[in-house]
Amino acid sequence: QVLLKSDVPTGDVLLDETLRHIKATESAETVQTWIELLTGETWNPFKLQYQLRNVRERLAKALVEKGILTTEKQNFLLFDMTTHPVSNANEKQRLVKKLQESVLERWVNNPHRMDRRTLALLVLAHSSDVLENVFSSLGDEHYDVAMNRTKDLLDMDPEVEASKARGAEMIWAVLAAFNK
Repeated sequence: QVLLKSDVPTGDVLLDETLRHIKATESAETVQTWIELLTGETWNPFKLQYQLRNVRERLAKALVEKGILTTEKQNFLLFDMTTHPVSNANEKQRLVKKLQESVLERWVNNPHRMDRRTLALLVLAHSSDVLENVFSSLGDEHYDVAMNRTKDLLDMDPEVEASKARGAEMIWAVLAAFNK
């Protein structure tokens, strides 16, 4: 269950809105429930007030403002659709390189010694089903090593690892929620 430790604003609009929702709940909800609520994946009429509105659009807009994405209109025969392709390939490549190095050159073989942001990025890349793309530019041998290491990491029992993790419990809880 998610328990709010601090409601101090982060300066990020979506994160601050999420904190307000978590603070406003009468009973603690699970990570799985919060993911469903905050992404709009639930239809529970008693929980609709906790849904974030237009999450994808707001995230895309924030990334456009930071210069990571751009906004384009694409025509799909009967309708136009707004898309957000990557405009800053250097930033994308920096993240890909960071993940590749984390499982190859800087592999610590212990998730509790890994940088928490890198661990979170690995979990999110896995949950978004883009982890193979991250390693696709590697040679066959390095690709196999990277995939095997991340598979071993992601196959760990999230509950056991969360009990050992100081400060990374939420990362393991998100992994558990996406693995269900």
